[in-house]
Amino acid sequence: MATFESRIHALQIEPHPNADRLELAAIGGYRCVVPKGRYEAGDLAAYIPEGAIVPDAVIAELGLEGRLAGPKRNRVKAIRLRGTLSQGLVYPARGEKLRATGVQEGDDVTEALGLVKYEPPIPIHMQGEVDNARGKTLRYDIEDVKKFPGVLREGEEVVMTEKLHGTWCCLGWHPEHGPIVTSKGLSAKGLVFKLNEANENNLYVRAWRAHRAELEVMFGMDPQSSADPFYVLGEIHGRGVQDLHYGLANPGFRVFDILVGRPGSPHASYLDFDDLRRIVADHLPMVPVLHRGPFSEAAMLRHTTGATSLGGGHIREGVVVRPVRERTDPDLGRVLLKSVSGDYLTRRKKRPKS
Repeated sequence: MATFESRIHALQIEPHPNADRLELAAIGGYRCVVPKGRYEAGDLAAYIPEGAIVPDAVIAELGLEGRLAGPKRNRVKAIRLRGTLSQGLVYPARGEKLRATGVQEGDDVTEALGLVKYEPPIPIHMQGEVDNARGKTLRYDIEDVKKFPGVLREGEEVVMTEKLHGTWCCLGWHPEHGPIVTSKGLSAKGLVFKLNEANENNLYVRAWRAHRAELEVMFGMDPQSSADPFYVLGEIHGRGVQDLHYGLANPGFRVFDILVGRPGSPHASYLDFDDLRRIVADHLPMVPVLHRGPFSEAAMLRHTTGATSLGGGHIREGVVVRPVRERTDPDLGRVLLKSVSGDYLTRRKKRPKS
């Protein structure tokens, strides 16, 4: 669902609350701090999202040499400028890379700008030997509510769960393959971890071995069965996984979603929240529920920030918002959105200790 892209938007310009020489360029729910007077309302510009690696020529044209993140100072990261959150960069449609292309609002200019997505290095304990399970794994990500404002309906019944800072993990079963143990990146490529001795210390394989008994009770895993595949999706979190460890000495696993059926099939479906909770109850822990009730933007923003509801004294990454009953949107697809804390995005990271 979460797509790395840079598209052309018509800008809205807002005053910066704390600086006379700066303004805010608004793209959907995102705000980018820009020099005052550089853009006018309605100007067409590309939104360059967080996590983009930007070519030197584009950085130079925007006058941002040495100001971006990463060892090469070429990665876009959320920052606060004069106390206001700035998420991403704005590149004008009249800029050197785009002026001859005749771009229009909505055009994808990721390739034209030479942008690529930053991929962090994979720690040793998250690597391992893999097997091909193409057609038996799924693609999964969660779009930011700022990219799809208005999809969540005021007053509809929703659940807001805490978004944990860890690593996405799928623990499942396919009758034509057997165990499905994979990470988000591998799952998107149709790959799963082998359950062999070489992967004994792999983080995801360890989660499978720790929770296989519970999965067997929840779904049953008979190699002769013609039962539908299932995919239990959760976050592995704790010390040694990411810089926020929630006070856990060892990694834990908390469920946030379950898909039943063959990925890509019209009969495959994610469970409604109450069915999810009923199946998981007494077997596996779930991500914390922070709010259930009518949706409002104010409630979402209130639960987005603050301290984690788990241990460790950390800030909260944010929330994931879903309707209590599954539904789709013509532009987004499945309605499942995240709201990420600005304090989390701009925190100073510490290297996780294993």
